[in-house]
Amino acid sequence: MDLSNLKPAAGSKHNCYRKGRGHGSGNGKTAGKGHKGQKARSGAPRPGFEGGQMPLYRRIPKRGFKNRNHKDIVGINVDVLEVFDNDAVVTVQALKERRIVKNPKDGIKILGNGELTKRLTVQVNAFSAGAKEKIEALGGKAEVV
Repeated sequence: MDLSNLKPAAGSKHNCYRKGRGHGSGNGKTAGKGHKGQKARSGAPRPGFEGGQMPLYRRIPKRGFKNRNHKDIVGINVDVLEVFDNDAVVTVQALKERRIVKNPKDGIKILGNGELTKRLTVQVNAFSAGAKEKIEALGGKAEVV
């Protein structure tokens, strides 16, 4: 350890500086705003303001309705569950480990397309009526988590 290897502790240095605190600070006088003009004044225009011209976000056409409470559910068919062993417990985590689902987003729903030949306990967010029938017909359980 010598003086050339010394470094400040992690998290102790910040990239912010105090604007307008005199010439000695390196950011005094105009405080990084340059000389005159609209952007040098207080109350400079908001982001996206184009000097009175109709701004881009208002010129572009908007269509439809965006539901802010929309849930992005990933659908998986019953036949995909054939990769699991008989009497296995199928959870969201198990589906991720087998790489059947990459990103479960807001939930997983099992759909009834295809055939299932194994008795499984499936614990996911939702089931279609057909999928629930096929799982329970083989003696398995369809549990909503």
